[in-house]
Formats: sequence, structure tokens, C-alpha cells
Amino acid sequence: MQSLHYLTLSVFIPPLLAVFAEPKSLNFEGGTANVGMIMDWREMAGRPTVRGMQEEGRWSQYSWAWSGGRRVGYGWDQWDGRTDPIRGWIIAFCWLVACSADIYYLYVLIRRPRLILDFALTLVFNHLVLTTYYSASVPTSLFFWLVMILGSALTVILAEQLCVKREMNEGLVVPVQQGNDSVEEMELGSLLRRD
Repeated sequence: MQSLHYLTLSVFIPPLLAVFAEPKSLNFEGGTANVGMIMDWREMAGRPTVRGMQEEGRWSQYSWAWSGGRRVGYGWDQWDGRTDPIRGWIIAFCWLVACSADIYYLYVLIRRPRLILDFALTLVFNHLVLTTYYSASVPTSLFFWLVMILGSALTVILAEQLCVKREMNEGLVVPVQQGNDSVEEMELGSLLRRD
């Protein structure tokens, strides 16, 4: 499930960022196909991932950007230090799209309504552990937490409803009537599924 979720994110995030995000700050932080766009909670929160010193409102020549453990940008002449607020909204939108795709994945692969909650919350918990490890800080953005809660609720509620509906449809099998017997006269016990 985790792999399918990240695969869905990696399909949607780069093209949408390439079209809608501000390219100068995006290139300074590693580009659209950067793993940090998926794994770093600060990208969704719209916070800078740049480490360095600020002098008189501008980034000093000693400022740099790191992505995945390597330096991807250096110096304030390449970037003015501003973050792109559109980038966070795009990543949040893609997260919700991936949660919508997770509904289908859970419906097809897991199939049991009682397991949906476990799988969906395990996916979010694993993401929280991975994003905390990747960014070396615990997520502190209210926007990030709201997107996680909204995505989890969407996934759990809709996937469980679909699985319950499928189980209700598959659970009863009406035998073919032969002769003069009517459905009203049939015993309830004969409606149960025979395996």
C-alpha cells in the first residue's frame, strides 16, 4: 500500500509542480522530481528547506539548499530566499488525490472492511515516521496535519463503505426458482451463501 501511495504521488506531483509552481525556487530546492517534494513535510507546509544565514533581509553567500543529503543550490544570487506558497497547495492536492487512489487500492487488494482502518492509518503513520526521518524534524505545521487527517478520514470512510457494500451484495445468493415456489415462501436459511 505504501509503495502504491508513493507511486501515485510521484506520478502527479512533478507535472503539476512543473506547470503551476514558481520555477526559480523550485530549481534551487532540487526540481520537480525531487524526493523531498514527497518526503519532506516542510514542502507541503510551504516552509523553506534551506539552511544558512540571513544578512539584512537577504540570504548570505553562505546559504545553501540540501535535498536528500546533498547540496543542490548555493548562494543568494541564485535565489532570494522566498518560498512558493502554491507549491504547498499543489502537494496537498496531490496527497488528497493519492488518498482517493488508495480507496481503490484498498477496495481491490484488502477487501475486508475491518482491515481498512488498520491499513490506512498504518500508511499515514509510516509516512510520518519517514518524513520525520527525512527532514530531521517532527512535523509542526497545522496545514500538514490537517491534510493528513483529511486524507485519512476520506480514505477510511469511503473505502470501508465500498467494501461493506460489496460484502452485502456478495453475501446473499438467491437460488434460481424452479417450479411453483415463490420467493415469499422461501425460508431465510436457504438465502445464505453456499461455499
